[in-house]
Amino acid sequence: MVPPPLALLLALAAAALAEPLRFVDCGSKDGSIQEVNVSPCPTQPCQLVKGTSYSINVTFSSKIESQGSKAKVYGEMLHVDIPFPIPEPDGCKSGIQCPIQKGHSYSYLNKLPVKSEYPSIKLIVKWELVDDQDQMLFCWKIPVQITS
Repeated sequence: MVPPPLALLLALAAAALAEPLRFVDCGSKDGSIQEVNVSPCPTQPCQLVKGTSYSINVTFSSKIESQGSKAKVYGEMLHVDIPFPIPEPDGCKSGIQCPIQKGHSYSYLNKLPVKSEYPSIKLIVKWELVDDQDQMLFCWKIPVQITS
């Protein structure tokens, strides 16, 4: 077992490494984003290595009530959104306790797998979480570079 002071130090070090990203809000209507973290992504644009999976953590508050939520992820190139599959699109299975309640804060957690067959390219990742009415609880964008 790790001694408590050492455990605290390790937790603080991990928190320091998880720098909040600079992101663009692209239409969060039914929610408000407090913070977006992609790990590991020490600098921007995020260098996404093929064959690797990245942790996504979005802290947001809801302005509405909703029974559920669904994530939609896109790679945006030349202003065209190309759907980007993720392992778990259901927000209620991604750290959010459903039903979603107005005025409550949530931590949405998911994975972003970067497949080996993806091209090496610069693009914008656009991540949406929609409510029961297909309105955006949150929408954010960050620049990325997919590399080998």
